[in-house]
Order: sequence, then C-alpha cells, then structure tokens
Amino acid sequence: MRRMGKTLRGIRVGLCGAVLAAAGLGGGTLSAHAAAPRPDTARQPVWETKDSGTDARFRGLAAVSRSTAWVAGTKGTVLLTRDGGRNWRNVSPPGAAGLEFRDVEAFDARRAVVLAIGEGDASRVLRTDDGGATWKETFRNADPRAFYDCMTFFDDRHGLALSDPVDGKYRVTATGDGGRSWRVLPSAGMPAALPGEAAFAASGQCLVASGGHDAWIATGGAGRSRVLHSADRGRTWAATETPVPAGDPARGVFGLAFRDRTHGLAVGGDYRAGQVSEHAAAASGDGGRTWTAAGRPPSAYRSGVAWLPYGRATALAVGPAGSDLTTDGGRSWRGFDTGSYDTVDCSADGGCWAAGEKGRIARLGRSGR
Repeated sequence: MRRMGKTLRGIRVGLCGAVLAAAGLGGGTLSAHAAAPRPDTARQPVWETKDSGTDARFRGLAAVSRSTAWVAGTKGTVLLTRDGGRNWRNVSPPGAAGLEFRDVEAFDARRAVVLAIGEGDASRVLRTDDGGATWKETFRNADPRAFYDCMTFFDDRHGLALSDPVDGKYRVTATGDGGRSWRVLPSAGMPAALPGEAAFAASGQCLVASGGHDAWIATGGAGRSRVLHSADRGRTWAATETPVPAGDPARGVFGLAFRDRTHGLAVGGDYRAGQVSEHAAAASGDGGRTWTAAGRPPSAYRSGVAWLPYGRATALAVGPAGSDLTTDGGRSWRGFDTGSYDTVDCSADGGCWAAGEKGRIARLGRSGR
C-alpha cells in the first residue's frame, strides 16, 4: 500500500496472569515452547515499555518467546532482544536505511525473514540465519505495478507474501524453503479485487496463516471490506464480506488473527486521527466464511490483533489510540491502555509484545507487581 494520507498503500510480556483472568486461549509461534505459568487472576494487564534506543516506527513484530522478539520498521531498522527486552541489539541489514520494513516473521532467535514495502523494486524480502549478523536478499519485486504489504508462514519452510492487486487480482508469492527463494503463484484461483480495494501494510497482519494450509487476507478501501480465505496454501481463494466499515481509502480491515483454522478476529476502522471507527472489530467461528460485528467493539481504530496462548477466548487489539482486551472471543472488548502501538504478537510460552511509533516496544505484564 502507498503512503498514508494519499492512498491505502502508506499505512500499513512475560505474559501476565491478569490478562487471562477471565479465560485464555491457544495460539503460538512457528516453534514449540515450554508451558507458561498459570494465570494470576488478581491482577490486571499492563504494557511494560522497553527502551529500544531508536525512534524508528515498528510495524513488524515477531514474538518468539517471553525472552526473544524481533521488530522491524522505518529506516531499514531491525532489532532483536534475547533477554525479555532489557537490551535490544541493532541487527539491521547493511545498506537498508532506505527501506521501509513492515513485516518480520521469525522462526527462532537466529532465523528471521523481513519484508520491505514499496512500489516496484522497493518491495523486497531478506533472510538471516545467524541472528542478524548477516542478511541475504531473497526476493526483489521486478513488476512496477506490484506493491507488497505483508507475509506469513505456515511453518519454517512454507510461506506467502501478498501484493496489492495487479491486473485486477491480488498477487501472492510463495516460498517452500523458508524464504530463501520465492515464486509468484498463478492468479486463476484468486477472485477479482473490488474497485479501489487493497491491503493495509499497517501491522504485518493483512495476511495471516493458521495450521499447515489455511491463510487469510484482510482488505479495505473499496465499497465494503472483505476477508479472503485459502485452504491450499494460496492456490485458490474465496472472498467474504465483513461488517467492518470500508467505503473510503482509509477504512477497512487492517489486521487478522486466527487461533486455529476456524476461529478468527478482524480489527480495523478508519486510520485517520480523530475519525470515528464504529464496528471496528468482528469475529468468525467458521474459518472466515461469515463474520459477526463485536457487540462492544474497541473505541477507536485498531491495526493489530493477537490471540493469547491460553484457553480459547482471550485476545488483544492495539492501535495508535490504545489497547483492548477481549475475554469472550471478540464479542466485546474493553480498553486497558491508551499508549500508541501498531502491532501485537504473542508467543506460545506466554510472551505478548507490542510495538509502534517513536521506537515504542512493550511486553505485557501485570499491575501491582
């Protein structure tokens, strides 16, 4: 998506027990982790901010564990922590200062893949196998009509990257070797894009996966917002309308999260500051075939969403105006923080992280420590 303010294209902790007070849910990363501690129902969730040492804006985030996380953002910045956020190591690729990283997918503390967005050859993918000590560019978009927004992985080998529509259809590029090489998939199984429709590069969550074969695309900007679902790793897709308002280049679904191939959450709204974002969240219980608006949605636009890795009903949503918690599978949300964050991610061992503007990074903790 292009720069914010012009078209859609520009936008793109130790987990505390209190967050899980009313329930929790399953989720995870690409690797297995040890079981996390049981919830402490007496305390409430709070973001514990970490000093990143930079003013970059981070829309890419990968929570590997309670101790390990990657962030990627403006000015070609990539940071890595292995000690719960006490220290952040700048592992930015050499010569990447002119790139706009909007997504990072990490398999562990050593292996990660980052996506740079932009028109034509500004859209690139780089991979590291040594914790950011060295990087290799594995994909550079050669089509000036394509603009890549986000990516996702089913496992440590198979993944997809998403471009805004080319010739009237979303373009999907796939990897079968962990992001070391990529190929554009045929478009025959992709439904036509609506006039003005695109994906938002706001949080690295416009394309998400769950399990070994299912993936979903979030859209906006057209007369109505949609979610597209593939059950065969991106070869064929089916589109469904959502109740999240669109009808404007600044409105639609910005982030998705599926805790399994059936239960999903969608968040979005109008990203422009001061604009009302009614019905900014919806939930699906049938793999994205139908969506129901939240009875009590977040109070403002939200760009990122993540299931917590306990139980089956608790999740977080974040945006520039604050953070919200649901404990009933997305039917209702309540705010718990007013800080600005663009993206959120939780690991299987209970580490939930958030990141956003001015170098803001936080891990979820609990009040009353």
